[in-house]
Amino acid sequence: MAEELDALLDEVETKFCRLQSLGAVGKRDRGGGEEAAGERDRDRSAKILTKAVVDEEDIDDIIKDIIDESSFSKKPMKLKSKSASPTSERNSVSTQAHGKSCCPVYLGGSSAPHGIGTNISQRTCDQLRCTACDFHVSHYNDYQWDKSCDYLFFRNNMPELRKLRGKMITKKGSRAYACQCSWRSIDEVTDLRTDRQLRWVCGKHVE
Repeated sequence: MAEELDALLDEVETKFCRLQSLGAVGKRDRGGGEEAAGERDRDRSAKILTKAVVDEEDIDDIIKDIIDESSFSKKPMKLKSKSASPTSERNSVSTQAHGKSCCPVYLGGSSAPHGIGTNISQRTCDQLRCTACDFHVSHYNDYQWDKSCDYLFFRNNMPELRKLRGKMITKKGSRAYACQCSWRSIDEVTDLRTDRQLRWVCGKHVE
């Protein structure tokens, strides 16, 4: 019995000493790992500081280059001024594009109102233009043309009213129309499509 007890105690002591030795080895291993991690952190910090110094040097070089370039070219750039004519042309084109045309186009006597002609509202057009001579069609209230008028008369005298009066006859309620190639005396509202000889069209009304 005593021998068995001694053998059991020897076995316990052997196991206990082995556990202590393993624990000491583990501590040494962990301590070495912590030291290695500390060395890695120090290396990383040194690299970051080195990179920061290099970046500052690069920034200084870039700023110096910018200053040199700005001092090299000191002349301010001059913008070319736009001419007034293209602007006025664009304005006129946009105005015409937003205007409205008569449909159909009406002619009429002096009592007929001006405006945009439609099938419902028979207003006489005061923006007529001739597609043959490319001339604005003038109209004169309470006048009609003399029968002796001809092409050369209007070609030479339009649109000077002083010269045209020589062949204008006063007639209440009538309206005398003319361009440089055609002329008409109108007493009542008339659809322009009924006169196929006239090349007059509506030049659009600005609202």
